[in-house]
Amino acid sequence: MAQFRLPANSKIVSGKTYKAAPGAKDVRAFKIYRFDPDSGENPRVDTYEVDMTTCGPMVLDALIKIKNEIDSTLTFRRSCREGICGSCAMNIDGLNTLACTKACDDVKGAVKIYPLPHMPVVKDLVPDLTNFYAQYAAVKPWLQTRTPAPPDRERLQSKEDQERIDRPAACILCACCSTSCPSYWWNSDRYLGPAALLAAYRWIIDSRDEATGERLDALEDPFRLYRCHTIMNCTEACPKDLNPARAIAEIKKKIVERNH
Repeated sequence: MAQFRLPANSKIVSGKTYKAAPGAKDVRAFKIYRFDPDSGENPRVDTYEVDMTTCGPMVLDALIKIKNEIDSTLTFRRSCREGICGSCAMNIDGLNTLACTKACDDVKGAVKIYPLPHMPVVKDLVPDLTNFYAQYAAVKPWLQTRTPAPPDRERLQSKEDQERIDRPAACILCACCSTSCPSYWWNSDRYLGPAALLAAYRWIIDSRDEATGERLDALEDPFRLYRCHTIMNCTEACPKDLNPARAIAEIKKKIVERNH
């Protein structure tokens, strides 16, 4: 019989429990993944009991309260608190989402919080996004032109052309989509992933961009583009209600059309 061993320090163990103060009336338990790679210890799940009568409604509110009042060693990213920056993306109740837009009342029972899946962990709820940002940069997410810009005005486009890029341009690079994609889990070294491909699509369909052919050439690869198997997890996970799967399908369609 084949036997498989987990990598060292990969098994998650039970951690500490921080009880709510006596007299707390509305107590919710938050089970939070804790891991410090430099410590040499296994990851653990700590339980924090929070009095919700003195806490805001969102999961991020609870995390901030825990860090400020219970355990200052808890580490996570956050910035805008408005669902705009994408910093607080994490796995909450089994789904990738933004902690600032996820209401605690939407979760039944204990609130289970983990970092985005299948990525190296810097510490606790902070994933290492180095490869993710490198893939984004690889699609050259900026306007490429050969025609000189008008000397007296901006490069203009019609309202209809602007509306085509409006939704793809709304991506906040939170990585919820890419880290929910099984193809990305297994091939993240070569498959660009939904977020980067959505960014590529945004520039491919931009009427002002003049590098469409080069962009399609760069994507026509068995791994960079075609590892997408239309599982649709990316679209389901997007907290901005975007559709990366459709964008990827449109890129494939454009490659087929130009080859025939």
